Amino acid sequence: MSFKDKLVAVTGAAGGIGQSLCRYFAEEGAAIAALDKSESVKTFAAELKATGARITPCVTDVSDKKQVASTFEKLGPVDILINNAGFSAHPTFAKTDPEGWDFDIDGNLNGAYYCAHAVIPGMKEKGCGSIIAIGSVNGLMGFGDPAYSASKAGLISLTKSLAMEYGRFNIRANIVLPGTVRTPLWDLKAGKDDTTFERLRKWYPLGRIVEPIDVARTVAFLASDAASAITGASLVVDCGLTAGNIVMTRELTIQDF
Repeated sequence: MSFKDKLVAVTGAAGGIGQSLCRYFAEEGAAIAALDKSESVKTFAAELKATGARITPCVTDVSDKKQVASTFEKLGPVDILINNAGFSAHPTFAKTDPEGWDFDIDGNLNGAYYCAHAVIPGMKEKGCGSIIAIGSVNGLMGFGDPAYSASKAGLISLTKSLAMEYGRFNIRANIVLPGTVRTPLWDLKAGKDDTTFERLRKWYPLGRIVEPIDVARTVAFLASDAASAITGASLVVDCGLTAGNIVMTRELTIQDF
């Protein structure tokens, strides 16, 4: 899956999944536009550039449509957009006030729209392109975080709309739905409670949670020519979480498996 001479834009590039995406595509020959609202994206880009990667850091808040438009105007035509930026800041509905709701929707859903809106004209002109969103299993099932979950469900719908409307221009749109991913944020939680990963593991049929590289490899497949007939797809990458309730099954079944 070579991406030589391709420009790949990755949002949320300074985070755990974002860094893995940047590294993976850089290793496959792509030039990387690393977007993140944190200044730390510059440090990450410098570290990756030292390995020979072609990467341009872009300090951009994707929830700000003017910043997004300005950034992509400077970058020029993008071959692959990975809408990875996202966060969960309000774990329950009771703790989600209207301002908090807007904050989560802006960062997780509206930002993805702004970025897609910015790159599509260039993709149409070239007659090809790939837009891949990083969603979540929260967009399929109830796992708390109502604003985050609603935004991820919205991303699934947005992905299907893009696939339907722009397929005739050879622009493909797909979404990856990870379960729990072992990012630095989860490592931080585990540092406060060393039973965190053990408690999570029992809910996953594969007996582990997702690693960032699992997401990166899946995204690379969807962005590659190997997936040239795939568009409008929601691909779950969750170590089996949504296959069923493994904990309930083990407790209720007579068979010991």
